[in-house]
Amino acid sequence: MRLVIRNLQVSYDKIRALHGIDLTISQGEIVCIIGANGAGKSTTLMAVSRMVPVEKGSVMEFCGHDLLGYPPEKVVSELGISHVPEGRRLFGNLTVRENLTLAAFARNDKAGIARDMDQVFTIFPRLQERISQLSGTLSGGEQQMLAVGRAYISGRKLMLLDEPSMGLAPLLMISMFEALKEINKSGTTILLVEQNARLALKFARRGYVMENGNIVMEGEAMELLDNPDVKKAYLGG
Repeated sequence: MRLVIRNLQVSYDKIRALHGIDLTISQGEIVCIIGANGAGKSTTLMAVSRMVPVEKGSVMEFCGHDLLGYPPEKVVSELGISHVPEGRRLFGNLTVRENLTLAAFARNDKAGIARDMDQVFTIFPRLQERISQLSGTLSGGEQQMLAVGRAYISGRKLMLLDEPSMGLAPLLMISMFEALKEINKSGTTILLVEQNARLALKFARRGYVMENGNIVMEGEAMELLDNPDVKKAYLGG
């Protein structure tokens, strides 16, 4: 098993955001979390990447390692877990090349870095065309490509993606998810949070439905797509 979460609890001040959720992801899977705004989806990703503190009794393990024993930077450099946050958070005053180079700062395998950089340009050829352009001047779609490419280089055993389709035109959404499929084929396990539930469930193999900090449903993606309750709440009937 690749990622195991048990009884995950997170609070902001005295407000409980996650009420003890359970979640598992096997190696090579694509798994999505869907739900309304404020359901706890982004908090779940931030807990896995150790960006928010979790409460006593929470269990998170990755490839047999206790995630609670790792600070955020070690989650990336030692465990290979990368996080593409909502809003991308690129260094807008740096070029595409510089953003990608910074992603490899904790790595010392030059051949591996070069190979991964070439793979990023194979998956996202537009980035190679824009390699000397400041990232802050890229289009929204190009910035999302760069954010994913940066995550691929920094740590690609498990990639956490928060709203990868946000702000993208429909054709760019499809293109982005096709690129993510290629990344998955290269061996990267993917856990994504996505507001576009229909797109997410068509892309993923399994899914979890969150409401108010709880997982209320889980199953094969196709089963969730056909579920009447999911259709009514998240798929427009």
